[in-house]
This record gives sequence, structure tokens and C-alpha cells, in this order.
Amino acid sequence: MVRIVTDSVADLPAGVAAGLGITVVPLIVRFGTEEYRDGVDLSTEEFYEKLRSSADFPVTATPSPQDFADAYDRLAGEADAILVIMLSARLSGTHQVALKGRELMKRRCRVEVLDSRLATMAEGFVAMKAAEAAREGANLEETLAVARREIPRADMLCCFDTLEYLRRGGRIGAAQAFLGSVLKIHPMIALRDGVVMPAGRTRSRARAVDRLYEYVAGYERIDELAVEHTACPEEAEELAGRLGALYPRERIHGSKMTPVIGAHTGPGLLLVAVLGDKRDG
Repeated sequence: MVRIVTDSVADLPAGVAAGLGITVVPLIVRFGTEEYRDGVDLSTEEFYEKLRSSADFPVTATPSPQDFADAYDRLAGEADAILVIMLSARLSGTHQVALKGRELMKRRCRVEVLDSRLATMAEGFVAMKAAEAAREGANLEETLAVARREIPRADMLCCFDTLEYLRRGGRIGAAQAFLGSVLKIHPMIALRDGVVMPAGRTRSRARAVDRLYEYVAGYERIDELAVEHTACPEEAEELAGRLGALYPRERIHGSKMTPVIGAHTGPGLLLVAVLGDKRDG
């Protein structure tokens, strides 16, 4: 049997991960000298309270190689092989740490580590499909083939209130072109080949949300859909309701982004993640 491991940036709801047997290795959030495992020691609500009240700006860190080794060893007793699906190696060193974790294993088990070139639930969808294939009896090569097939079908688009957190965290990439604008803009951000890229801007938040809807409407086929947010639940719920015209509302995943993501985006991020096939043109 093949078991799937991913990281907390995949933003999988706990029930989804548990239902598919996916092991999630959490990244680290630090406020000064205080350290928390992403989504384990610090809830999303607690994180934003600390963001408002703390004099320290949050920083994030990868898990340790030993964290991955421990996860692999726990699974090795029940698995023939382990497939590790990581967030973009161009955004984080987590992929490299996951590779180093193999060297520290105490038990013998084949472990393959895959760079998804994604983040958020776009990454999570790849892990989900790999786990579904493994549950149906796929071996490691077959499961890996499913994951690689799904990576180019997974995508995301999001709108921000501010890019300041991305800038401070060093993850802004080409979207730095938006900085310093004298206009009040609402930037749209996407991932392209694992890097944060600008995807347009709007003059109002309402228009930005419309753009998210239009983006999803541009898909001919949707296998999975998620609406995620950082501290704007009403907007997320309203958008999910609108998207119910394009995809069954009861199947749309809702997610409050984990503290590690919030540390790089701040409040007010609204995101759609899609697994599917875009319309031609």
C-alpha cells in the first residue's frame, strides 16, 4: 500500500486529510521567541489575534528533517511505499528538507518526494487525487503518475488587500511590480511554475471578487473546487454561494488558510483553487 504525505501549506481540511489517510507535516510559525506548529499549536483565529496584538512580525520556517523522518517511520510499518507531495520548491525549502528526512529514517521503506510547484489547496488537490489512487490499489509508480498528471490541472487565483506581508516574507516574486503604486488597487496573484506572479489588478474589492468568479467560469470541467480566505469569512461564503451556479455548492471545499499562509498574506486574502480543465482560448 502507498501512503501520502504532504505539508500544511496544502491547506487540507482535517476531515479531508483524515478521510483519505493523508499525513500532514506542519510548517512552523514564530512570533519572536514563541514557536508554533502550523495548524496544530496555533489555530487560525489565535494567529490573527496575535497578528493584531503582537509587537513581533510573524516569520515561518520549514519543519526539521527529523519531523519528516518521524512521519516516514510511522507510516513505514503499514506502507509498501510513501509518496511525499510538497509545496513549490521555489517558494520554500520544505521540499529539500523532506528529501533530507529520508536519510534519517530508522525503518526501511521507499520514499519518493515530488515538487508540486503549487501551494494552498491547489497542492492539496494533487495530494487528494494521489491518495484516492493509492486507496484503490495503485502502486507507487501508478500513484506518482496520477500526481504528475494532476499537477498541471491544478491552479489558483487570489486577491489581496495588501502585498506588504508577501514583501516582508520575501515571497512576492514578480508581483513586486505592484508595489509603490499611487493608486488604490486590489492586486490579483497567481502561481506560475511555482513562483508568485501578478495576474492583474482591479480598482475595487467587488471587482476583484468578480474576477475570481470569472476565473472559475473559465473552466470547461471542474473536478475539485475550493474557496479559501484569511479572516474574511463572509466574503468567502458569499463567493462560494455564487460559485454554486458553476459547481455543486455542497462539494465546494471551504478553508480558513493556515497560519503559515496567513503570515505571508495577512488578512483579507480571498482565493479560489481549481482542479480541472480550462476552456480553450
